[in-house]
Amino acid sequence: MKINEYIDHTNIKKDAKKEDIIKTCDEAKKYQFRGVCIRPKWVKLVSNQLMGTAIKTVVLLDDPIGDSSHLERLKMSKKAVNDGADELDIVMNIPDAIHDRWTKIEKDLKAICKLQDTKVIIGSGFLTDDDIAKASQIVKKAGAICVKTATEKDPLENRELKEKGHHLEIMRKNAPGLLIKASGKVKTIKDVKLMIKFGADIIGSSSGVSIMKNK
Repeated sequence: MKINEYIDHTNIKKDAKKEDIIKTCDEAKKYQFRGVCIRPKWVKLVSNQLMGTAIKTVVLLDDPIGDSSHLERLKMSKKAVNDGADELDIVMNIPDAIHDRWTKIEKDLKAICKLQDTKVIIGSGFLTDDDIAKASQIVKKAGAICVKTATEKDPLENRELKEKGHHLEIMRKNAPGLLIKASGKVKTIKDVKLMIKFGADIIGSSSGVSIMKNK
């Protein structure tokens, strides 16, 4: 697979304007990225911009720590699907994970995964290795297509990418058959190749253009 086909080109800046999102879509079309990941308010726009292409409209939901109520999470997920999202990148309830409320997490995710292809962000930088393993198992049981490391709020810095790589290995071992997405501080072609080496199937990055220009 070519490098561009791994990348979910990401623009989740809260102050992004319509023209910024259109530019992100144009870049995705130019480089034929896997997807464009944006905030919920832009799903309709991105879906329209990408119409007729194979590029997926991907929406980030309930960041940074997934602590909205189950009903709120269902509501935002349904709206995203109705607006044209091809994939839901939703944050698992990280406080629940830290407090071992795994049954609650599984029930929440199962309902969401029924709505659309779902990539679950487990916030691996906040979790112990055992929690990462458990979270990956739960994500698989819930019916998601992918387990994802983090959002831009990942506490692991770029210099700690090898630790993120270790997380990817745990995720792959505990969620066999699922796609694995590495995201958060993946900025260069070197970073991308390291994540792929550790088992990533998808790379989430706002640096897709720079990565392609320097590959």
